[in-house]
Amino acid sequence: MKNALLILSIILISSCQDSPSSKIKVLTENESEYNTQETLNEGKELLEAKCYICHNPKSDENNVLAPPMVAIKARYLRDHSAKESFADAIWNFVEKPTNEKVKMKGAVNRFGLMPYQSFNENEIRKISDYIFDYQIEEPSWFKEHWEQNHGDKNYHQKGKRMNGVFNTIEPSPMEKGKLYAQSTQKVLGKNLMLNIQKNGALGAVEFCNENAYPLTDSMAIVHHAKIKRVSDKPRNQNNKASKKELEYIAYFKSKINNNESYEPILTNENGIINFYSPIVTNTMCLNCHGVPKTNIDTKVTQFLNDKYPYDEAIGYKENEVRGIWSISFKDEQNK
Repeated sequence: MKNALLILSIILISSCQDSPSSKIKVLTENESEYNTQETLNEGKELLEAKCYICHNPKSDENNVLAPPMVAIKARYLRDHSAKESFADAIWNFVEKPTNEKVKMKGAVNRFGLMPYQSFNENEIRKISDYIFDYQIEEPSWFKEHWEQNHGDKNYHQKGKRMNGVFNTIEPSPMEKGKLYAQSTQKVLGKNLMLNIQKNGALGAVEFCNENAYPLTDSMAIVHHAKIKRVSDKPRNQNNKASKKELEYIAYFKSKINNNESYEPILTNENGIINFYSPIVTNTMCLNCHGVPKTNIDTKVTQFLNDKYPYDEAIGYKENEVRGIWSISFKDEQNK
């Protein structure tokens, strides 16, 4: 509870007249408020946000998009028993995946080479440190699979057990907002990846047209929150950002363009928490939001023109802010 109150105490309520940077205290990675527990939480959150869209431990063995992270951990530990070496090896591959760097030949034969994406090295190293030190979630089928395919008849995941450490304190509003955004992104991202793999980019954009709103609404019901994706360049005009949201989009664009650290924005208005976090483009996004003919297939462009005659959500490159998560929920800690 103390940690949650500490985070809340340093976040100021914004107003429509003031810019986000003038009214909101944003934590950076080097500030003293980040204690061991928060750093540990960050590694776990990054793992779930950056990796589990494709490497989801809850996926069925016959319906996975990529090997689970526990498989990657087990394979890299065979060659790298030291923490620093382990992190170096993972970053070396993730920075620019190539067939020459591949350790998991069977996984590449099944799923293909990991597509290039622009990742932050510091974040990848935090993920690597977390999975090196701690036991992470395993799919129910993984132990048997690993023992059969790797000759390890007594597999046991290395690392310290969490012992419920993440359940010892009530999640702060910031942590809740991150969870709601990340879990919704996972649902959308997993379904889009499946459709891209099975039906190509056109199948993915058709799926998004029909299912993005229902899936987002279903996650809002699960979390008892109002969850929106809004943009300054919307595809669907229902996703157009408000004046305040436009200010926050500009704030996140400035931070990311200047390669500066940032945290999501949090405000409390009459007992309602408002959480804002950027939606940043990656390689997968460019299939539908990149440059026509260069990134976007002609058939996809034709579909978008038919369904979204006022579409503004194109012309993006990697690592650009396409919009933000705008999430609202009740402040349960200060009723």
